[in-house]
Amino acid sequence: MNRILFEPDELLADGTVLLTDARAEHLRQVLRVEPGQIIATGTLNGLAGVSRVLSIGSDGVRLSPSHDVALPEPWLDLLLAVPRPKVLKRLWPQLAALGVGRMVLLNAAKVEKCYFSSRWVEPESYRPLLIEGLMQAGLTRLPEVMVAPRFKPFVEDDLERLFPETVRLLAYPGTPTGLPPCDSVRRMRPLLAVGPEGGWTDYETEHLLARGFHLFSLGERVLRSDTACIALVAVLEYAWTSN
Repeated sequence: MNRILFEPDELLADGTVLLTDARAEHLRQVLRVEPGQIIATGTLNGLAGVSRVLSIGSDGVRLSPSHDVALPEPWLDLLLAVPRPKVLKRLWPQLAALGVGRMVLLNAAKVEKCYFSSRWVEPESYRPLLIEGLMQAGLTRLPEVMVAPRFKPFVEDDLERLFPETVRLLAYPGTPTGLPPCDSVRRMRPLLAVGPEGGWTDYETEHLLARGFHLFSLGERVLRSDTACIALVAVLEYAWTSN
């Protein structure tokens, strides 16, 4: 945890925060904080800053926060064909740490229907993992997650409404492609579509290309969903921030 995050309602009337969960154990056992020490903290979906450690006791770790820094907003949105549950579980903290702002869990022809009944598409399961990723990366903005169990209605009815001004990139294994000009990528927030491990069907590809997606490939290798997401986002962020 490189930045300890608090929920807004954890701030007590006296302006302090009392941690009694895994965050307190991390402060005690990993960071080995002492009273008076300053640590990096932040409010979930709010400002960041620091906190002074007031006390460490059997009741928990009490902090006095001072948050006055607005961190950069998330820079990327993601359409992700729902992967296998154990892969999705691994992806949640990584995507939050990489700066994904909004994510749509999308159905596709090669997505197993049972994936939508996995616990890892439920907020109570994935939210702690997103927060874990934010604390690792030192961020505060929680990604928004939407579930789209029907491909065609989402693409035809919801895509433009939810993502009206984006650089749209459709990931696929094949001949390496370039990105749209970097100045365009920087002017508009990228929307990256990553398909199932079996790939998008021709029908799905045609529908997405018809709605302004550009093919985006790192090469011929067929990657697992978690590997593909991290590799694609890393390359895209480099292009988005360079020059």
